[in-house]
Amino acid sequence: MEGPSWAIYPDLHDEVADKLEEFQLNYSFNPNDDEIAKVRDYDTNIMGHFTCNNEKCKKKGWPTKKMAITIREYTRDRYNARVYFQRCMRCKRLGQPTLDEESYIERVTYRIKKWNGVEMEERIWSGGSKGPHEIELCEGCINGHCSQGVERRYVLA
Repeated sequence: MEGPSWAIYPDLHDEVADKLEEFQLNYSFNPNDDEIAKVRDYDTNIMGHFTCNNEKCKKKGWPTKKMAITIREYTRDRYNARVYFQRCMRCKRLGQPTLDEESYIERVTYRIKKWNGVEMEERIWSGGSKGPHEIELCEGCINGHCSQGVERRYVLA
């Protein structure tokens, strides 16, 4: 039986908090990933790498420019960000993610600043993917939290 298809990363909160402090925003990390209690949320993506831990699989890992995340805001200036995993193309098991921490911190702080009315230039996140985004292997797409999966649903509808 596989574990969860997503994770949250409280260890990155100190760096997020430091960036927010520059704008007098004092948020704490909410370790309770509760979809019902959220005030609002936003789906976006970050960059990273996945490792296939299946010893029988020949595919050891793959980079991604589209690792789906859902950033959630809660009452009392709290937040968290759920990062969705991807499955290995070869064996279909969940990959173990390694986040590009800079893109995670940038996306989370950008969204919290936007929610708080901080004036910023509109950002276009692009990275020029070298391969197709496999919707059926992306847990963000499967759970309706990846822009690629949302775009595909509109096209197929």
